[in-house]
Formats: sequence, C-alpha cells, structure tokens
Amino acid sequence: MAAVLVGQFHARDAEGRIYPVHEFQEATLEPDGSSSSAPTTTYRLAIGDRVTHLGDDRFQLVQSGVEIVRIP
Repeated sequence: MAAVLVGQFHARDAEGRIYPVHEFQEATLEPDGSSSSAPTTTYRLAIGDRVTHLGDDRFQLVQSGVEIVRIP
C-alpha cells in the first residue's frame, strides 16, 4: 500500500501555532490483490505526526490531542 502526497496546507491551534499538514491518498488492496475503488485519505504533519480529520476544516493531532483548524 503506497501513499501519494495529494495536497499540503497550514493549520493553526488555539494558541496561534501554525502546523504544516500533508494530505495523502492510499490505495487499499482487496484480499484478491486488486485495489479498491475508493482510496483512503490520511493526514500527517510535515514531521510525520499523524492527524485525524474531525470534519470541515477541523483536525486533531493524534499524539497530543491538540485541535487545529485549517487556514484558508
């Protein structure tokens, strides 16, 4: 399963810190070896920390639990 970088953006936490976020799409393989039709989208900070998408422009850093908001 290979991840392909499809986007980058910045997000800000409540204290004003800015985080560079990378958006990846991963093709998942079915048990028969074929790829599924819908790729999975994942998010990571530029330093590699995982990020969970909460909806709309809201995200949460998995390791620290800090909530960040995408900067338009």
